[in-house]
Amino acid sequence: MAERSFAREVEKLRLGAGEDFSGEGILAVTKALLQSGVGYVAGYQGAPISHLMDVLADAQDILGELGVRFEASASEATAAATLAASVHYPIRGAVTFKSTVGTNVASDALANLSSGGVLGGALVIVGEDYGEGSSIMQERIHAFAMKSQIWLLDPRPNLTSLVDIVEKGFELSEASNTPVMLEMRIRACHVHGHFTARDNVRPTMTTAEALASPRRDTNRIVLPPANFAHEREKIEARWPAAIDYIRRERLNEHFGPADGKIGIVLQGGMYNGVIRALQRLGLADAFGESQVPLYVLNVTYPLVDEEFLEFAAGKKAVLVCEEGQPNHIEQALGLMLHKAGSDTVLAGKDPFPVAGEYTGTVMLSAIRSFISGHAPALLTDRYRSPNDPSGAGFEKILADNVPVRPAGFCVGCPERPIFASMKLVEKELGTHHVAADIGCHLFSSLPPFNIGATTMGYGLGPASASAFNVKSDKRSISVMGDGGFWHNGLTSSIGNAVFNENDDVILIVDNYYSAATGGQDIPSSRADNRSRSTNHPIEQAVRGVGVDWVRTVDRTYDVTKMRDTLKEALTSPEPGPKVIVASSECMLNRQRRERPLVQKAIASGERQVKQKFGVDEDVCTGDHACIRLSGCPSLSVKRLDDPLRDDPVAAIDQSCVGCGNCGEVAEAAVLCPSFWRGDIVHNPTAMERRMARLRTRVIGWLQSRRASRRLAFAKAA
Repeated sequence: MAERSFAREVEKLRLGAGEDFSGEGILAVTKALLQSGVGYVAGYQGAPISHLMDVLADAQDILGELGVRFEASASEATAAATLAASVHYPIRGAVTFKSTVGTNVASDALANLSSGGVLGGALVIVGEDYGEGSSIMQERIHAFAMKSQIWLLDPRPNLTSLVDIVEKGFELSEASNTPVMLEMRIRACHVHGHFTARDNVRPTMTTAEALASPRRDTNRIVLPPANFAHEREKIEARWPAAIDYIRRERLNEHFGPADGKIGIVLQGGMYNGVIRALQRLGLADAFGESQVPLYVLNVTYPLVDEEFLEFAAGKKAVLVCEEGQPNHIEQALGLMLHKAGSDTVLAGKDPFPVAGEYTGTVMLSAIRSFISGHAPALLTDRYRSPNDPSGAGFEKILADNVPVRPAGFCVGCPERPIFASMKLVEKELGTHHVAADIGCHLFSSLPPFNIGATTMGYGLGPASASAFNVKSDKRSISVMGDGGFWHNGLTSSIGNAVFNENDDVILIVDNYYSAATGGQDIPSSRADNRSRSTNHPIEQAVRGVGVDWVRTVDRTYDVTKMRDTLKEALTSPEPGPKVIVASSECMLNRQRRERPLVQKAIASGERQVKQKFGVDEDVCTGDHACIRLSGCPSLSVKRLDDPLRDDPVAAIDQSCVGCGNCGEVAEAAVLCPSFWRGDIVHNPTAMERRMARLRTRVIGWLQSRRASRRLAFAKAA
């Protein structure tokens, strides 16, 4: 069950020539693929392009009508390998995954694809997950494109540009027999807008037709002697063909006056930020009309020397707006100017920070600094002053006044009790080396649990603990999610542990979905999926590669059972890897699935019971151990009116989903018995109504009786 359904929106993919298409960037890219005559699409979900996979999954009927093959791949490497269909056949194919981690996983297939080249257009749509909203290491895809000679597109973030660059990307790939990468930034993925649609196009050759008439060309296979010729072919044939197409089709754009003392060269994805900064400086209007010449690189690799030198000619200085590090574009442009003997000053990572996201504040400050240094006459007195109110201190104000909020598990997350159990075991057996993995469970490394020492890749948690497979009084613990398990972990982690006779503990968190990427189905999902095979138990797969000691905990909220199972694994005399499969459904997906059904049932008059938890203020001791062992966002503190009790007590707010973890933790850890559970009954029966009225009368009588016996002090006259 994906994070969101596009079942209604995908009907827009049927729009024809001349009709107005409105929607999200990801939906526009899907429409562009169909307009380009794509023959097959594959990919692996992951922010910021998770929704592209969700759109494609919901659009399978439309894809089927056009003869387009769609596959949700087991990993990014699987997706990239799918592009082999474009090597010998004139079939356009596209794959999508998250950058840079996804590209790292897919690197073997992409490098081989680039070496041999393609006949049909091959488009790799990568989600550039860079900046403060990212959850991965901060790297750019640019270096990979340069390394493998894959052309890199970075379009302006509006729907018309996105659609045009997808279609041109296929043409560029075919013109140069080279795979092409399309870099989709977070904001581009989710920007909304309009464009004029074109008719969908059936692929000139379907994969079924290609299968019926096989072709092969040994010159495209990466084996000697062909592989030695591939590098020369890239430089001597494919590169010039790409440059010729880029210039002829004007993929890079110019805005602003033809002449000027200064100019700005920018990645296409940075266009909106640059225009907004120029607007705030009074040098552009709301429609993007700039007073400063702009050279927009919708193709950031390869760069076109002639285009840049023509743009820089006669200018005193040029600013390069290139987000991230290394500054590949700035270095290349500087070399062009040097070889041409130009006196134009090139600025880039001097007004701009060397690394980090170019936020609105950063963009405004850097561009103002550049213009004031090289063309101050363009600025009004307000912006010429170095002390202008540009908002540069806004981030400091936030840091000084807004408390840090670390990332954490959702309310009711079934992974929270797993790490509460680990803390209880730690109290009894001492600390252990814990190797973490990619996924929601990585939040355990932050407060309040503070568990986990490293994370090395998706499904590589147990593999990263391999060095600790030594004789010792303690065993290492490694954690891996079900998504990582099916992605890479079954072979690289579990199989490796069996092969090397690992004696440590491996914990597989099974929340039924690839939850961290948006809740997509995986082989072990419990749901029935119309186009994929599910309900394949993880325990069977683990035993299938040779693990003998396996325990499955079907309800992770049972903290006592989780604690005892972990303790057993850490102390068992049995040799070999000890695998615990901890299973409970992701609470977000459960709520997405159940809430509409419950609301519908309530509206139709059916009896429904919802559970809520609370804290008895008279019993709570105020030591907050429950919070330190839970960390649930719904579990907080509040102060009492009682002047004899200074410490705030625990409290549960209305966001509680009734998972019961707080009470389970209190019981397992032998904390104060202050938690209570209440059942909220919707559409109660007649008997339940009568019993509720009776209870209300009895409680009211007891309360009035108690109040009458309280000690009271008479007011002084």
